[in-house]
Amino acid sequence: MINLISRTISHINSLLKGLQVKGFLAVVLVGFLMLTTNVSDGQNDKGLKERVREKVEQNDAQRPKTVGQWFKDARETEASPGERLQKIGQQSGEAFKEFGSGYVEGAQETASDVGDSAAQAGRNISNKVAR
Repeated sequence: MINLISRTISHINSLLKGLQVKGFLAVVLVGFLMLTTNVSDGQNDKGLKERVREKVEQNDAQRPKTVGQWFKDARETEASPGERLQKIGQQSGEAFKEFGSGYVEGAQETASDVGDSAAQAGRNISNKVAR
C-alpha cells in the first residue's frame, strides 16, 4: 500500500515536472483577461456617428468634406477640366489655410507651455540657490 502511494506521488511529480507551468499560467492569465475584459467594438455606439458627423460639418469651408461630396463635385465639373482645375486650386488653398491656422495655434500653445516651464525651472533654481 505504501509502495502504491509512493509510486502515485512520484508519477504525479513527474507529470508536473513535464508540464510547462509558466506557459500554462500564461494561457490561464490571458484567458482570464479575455473573459473579464469588456471590449466594445464601437459599432453599437450610435452617438459616435453623430459626433463624427458634427465634427466634419463643424468646419464652414466651401470645399468637400467627405469622399462622397468630392466625387459629386467631380461629376458636376466632369465636362470642363479648366473649371475643375480652378476648383481644385481654390479648395487646396482653403485646405492649406485651414492647416496653417491649426499649425499656428498649436505652435503658440507649445511656445506658451515651454515659456511657463522655463519660468518654473528658473524659480526652482533661484529657490535652491537662495537656500
